[in-house]
Amino acid sequence: MNLQRFIDAKQEEIAALRRQMPPTLPVSSRTDFLAALRGEKTDSPPLRVVAEFKRSSPSAGVINATRTPEEAARAYANGGASCMSVLTEQKYFQGCTEDLFRAHAAVPTLPLLRKDFIFHELQVRQTAATPASALLLIVALTPDSMQLQDLRQQAEEQGIHAVVEIFSEAELETARKSGARIIQVNARNLETFRTDREVGLHLAQLRLPGEVWIAASAMSEREHLVAAACAGYDAALIGTALMQAESPQHKLHHLLNE
Repeated sequence: MNLQRFIDAKQEEIAALRRQMPPTLPVSSRTDFLAALRGEKTDSPPLRVVAEFKRSSPSAGVINATRTPEEAARAYANGGASCMSVLTEQKYFQGCTEDLFRAHAAVPTLPLLRKDFIFHELQVRQTAATPASALLLIVALTPDSMQLQDLRQQAEEQGIHAVVEIFSEAELETARKSGARIIQVNARNLETFRTDREVGLHLAQLRLPGEVWIAASAMSEREHLVAAACAGYDAALIGTALMQAESPQHKLHHLLNE
């Protein structure tokens, strides 16, 4: 099971959090992630973008080891991103929670999503000690809807929105049972690492009024964003394509505009 290695990798971090938990930041210090994704869509840009900062990944290897969180945040904000996702997992993605502080310092108005393998309440408390406006919860990682609901509610009490990630219709049902309002459909199967955008386009037919949907993985061309918008998505998460671009600002501007 590919996901088990991520769970195993977090055990040392959770043990450290048991020994010492950093102080929680006030709710007022966070920008509203959900509000940044809501609103009327237009033909150009086709939908909102959550631009991602990640140095490497298990599927792609090293993506960009030299770009800093500050550089990425400024480029994404200037390129038209509505929010920024920051990979904080250390072992496989070479990230850390300090990257959230660095991105926030560069562009304080840009809502930040902490993207990590979060399944324990201490990790939610750790997120509340950062300027993150949202965190990622993965149904495949926490398939119990009550546990998922507890983590979501704990986050929301700290002014942090929960982005609940799914890959299938069954996982969508679990997400809804947990009370999820922001649904992220990952086109990448976390067990096989294979991507299939058609899965996400099909799932979007099940979107309910009031939900905010994000299309994630394999989003690298404007036509991908247009297809996602037509299917009913509100936003797209774009990472590798921007991190590999010589100018992420120009790449993002090209994706969002004709």
